[in-house]
Amino acid sequence: MTHYSRVFAAFAASATLMMGSGQVLAETAKQPVGQVSIDETQFGFIVGGSVGQGELTFDGQKHAFKLEGVSLGANIGVSKFAATGDVYDMTSLEQFEGIYAKATGSVTLGGGKGGMILQNQNGVMMRLDGTTQGLQFNVGTSGVTVRFVK
Repeated sequence: MTHYSRVFAAFAASATLMMGSGQVLAETAKQPVGQVSIDETQFGFIVGGSVGQGELTFDGQKHAFKLEGVSLGANIGVSKFAATGDVYDMTSLEQFEGIYAKATGSVTLGGGKGGMILQNQNGVMMRLDGTTQGLQFNVGTSGVTVRFVK
């Protein structure tokens, strides 16, 4: 199975879970177990992609990670996304790596603020608030693979 096939399978399988994740976080008043900061470049023409880096703070230690993603649907343009946020539903560092899914449908013109919730196959959720700069139109679903820098 190719990398893109695994990404698509993972976010297709978790799309249903993702739709209610924001409401679940709000209703249960979960406490974050860590914090993240992310810098990502998104690009696309029909099939889109993204590359980036980030840092997770968990149990008082900082851990660098990289991001690689793919989005399927209507994609065109290039934008940069910078975000910070909280991590939920993680009891060990090993649970953080994986394929995170999100449902998207956005137009970015110049710059804007927004947020999103991502969830991986281990149930770990990231709630991100950030800014986007650039020009990009994206309708579809997307997923991003997170791996620690070794």
